[in-house]
Amino acid sequence: MHDVVITGMGVVSSLAMGAEEFGRAILAGKSGLRPLTRICTEDLPCKIGGEIPDDWIGNEQYGPNVARQMDRASRYAVHASREALLTAGLPIENLGRRIGIVIGAGLSGLDTLQTQTERLLTKGAGMVSPFTIPTLMPNAAPANVSLAFGVTGPCYTVSSACASSGHALIDAVELIRRGACDIVITGGTESSLTRLGMAAFAKMRALSSNSNDNPAQAVRPFDLNREGLVMSEGAGIVVLESAEHAQSRNASVQARVLGYGMTTDASNIVRPDATGVEPARAMQEALASAGLSVNDVASQMYVNAHGTGTSLNDATETRALKLAFGEHASRLQVSSTKSMTGHLIGAACGLETVACLIALQQQMLPPTINYETPDPECDLDYIPNVARAASVEFALNNSFGFGGHNVSLLLGRA
Repeated sequence: MHDVVITGMGVVSSLAMGAEEFGRAILAGKSGLRPLTRICTEDLPCKIGGEIPDDWIGNEQYGPNVARQMDRASRYAVHASREALLTAGLPIENLGRRIGIVIGAGLSGLDTLQTQTERLLTKGAGMVSPFTIPTLMPNAAPANVSLAFGVTGPCYTVSSACASSGHALIDAVELIRRGACDIVITGGTESSLTRLGMAAFAKMRALSSNSNDNPAQAVRPFDLNREGLVMSEGAGIVVLESAEHAQSRNASVQARVLGYGMTTDASNIVRPDATGVEPARAMQEALASAGLSVNDVASQMYVNAHGTGTSLNDATETRALKLAFGEHASRLQVSSTKSMTGHLIGAACGLETVACLIALQQQMLPPTINYETPDPECDLDYIPNVARAASVEFALNNSFGFGGHNVSLLLGRA
């Protein structure tokens, strides 16, 4: 079985473009949330999100004809993948058959679905774009990455709501471990800041609605006064590689992939099981698969929490951390970078994997911003408001999704 390392990373986010700038932003405690400009928000209770300005990603790298056939989610995936390949020291053309692509997307193509449905209803069937299906199909993002860089190995999408890119990363790990690929481009992408997406999440009472005038303070994970998540768009992509292959080309290793765990609540399609039993088991499986115990890692671990800023999620995750780590939970250093980035849904774990890489490399832990009033149900160390210098050897990345999906990914310092 081949060991797996991370050799490249790429970021498209409303907080910052590029992994390096993203790292600076999260360590500075900045927010990427802003008033939405592409849609009418007049009748929406939440009028803010992690929207990426159109001029941050131009179409010149694709050409106007190609860009017309790509949803925003696909463009974000291609852009972040290009950066990840370049930082890995790999070529960006004719990559061939020993490289794979596994990209997570929770609401893939929602942007195109909204646009083309509106066109159908207002202009008639004859005005629907002939590119609608290949643009909104769930596998559009990895397919476009394949086309952009000449990848002929395994290429597919994983969709499990907010755990999508976590499951994608795990699939990518296994492709390398069993020798099917030397390298896999993986992570997640999402573009769901549409009227339909915003209205649907609002009807579920999942969104923050009291901070439209102050977007930077909207997401308050683990705080007593938290009142919901804020949706965002973007992509977080990493390059996974077998350790032998990376060594053979003298690649710079960003981190090691040590283990993972996957469970399902089987409790409710939307609400997490408040006991936290299954998320805790995912964390325990991640440690066990790496041959580590809680005592081995607790004092040297950074936890990037799922931390959405909803009342039930944050209390449940705290409970799960306590179940998984027992008496050692108080030694954990935990933060939610969603307080700064918002929730990228299917791309969340991909982007937060990059946050973990930054923490391990720089030995600086990103904070949970907007943490002001402790909640008795959330009583761990959440790295409040200011980044922290710390000696950490491990990072645990938690992602939980609608459907009861729980993913924990364990990384080790290079």
